[in-house]
Amino acid sequence: MKNIILLFVGILTLVFFPDIEVKAQTVTATATAEVIEALSTTETSKLNFGRFSPETQGGKIILTPDGVITTLGTVVLGGGTHNPASFYITGQYEATFSITLPTGPEMLTNEQNDKTMLVSEWQSYPPPGIGVGKLLGGSMTVKVGASLSVGDMNANPVGIYAGTYAVTFAYN
Repeated sequence: MKNIILLFVGILTLVFFPDIEVKAQTVTATATAEVIEALSTTETSKLNFGRFSPETQGGKIILTPDGVITTLGTVVLGGGTHNPASFYITGQYEATFSITLPTGPEMLTNEQNDKTMLVSEWQSYPPPGIGVGKLLGGSMTVKVGASLSVGDMNANPVGIYAGTYAVTFAYN
């Protein structure tokens, strides 16, 4: 019943007041933008699994982001320095950022004979993901660890093994 009354009122309005004009309104609105400083990253420490001997069967070296090193198999640590990678991130004060680690293994190659080892099981502190880092005071240090798969002495003879990998840091 209410709908019929409203329809009737609407028709009467059009019949008795045909000169009613609907006027458009223009509103001036405001847009803003803020440019912030670029995110900057410096590698302050290289990922280093240290010195070791694979012995008869090889195995694995696990290096955590906080610097704890353990071995599996017949791998024997031989002293020297080992450390996780360290990255110093700077940018907009209090901004959050994401960390992306390699998704698969990366290769280290012996500089003398082209024999290889694989680095995998990447981990970081803070852990990888979207919005996991926060630039408190405009900076933060991120540590990265991983596992190194080592063959026996024939597969991985004496020498220095080196390679590269990519870590991505991005604002959210």
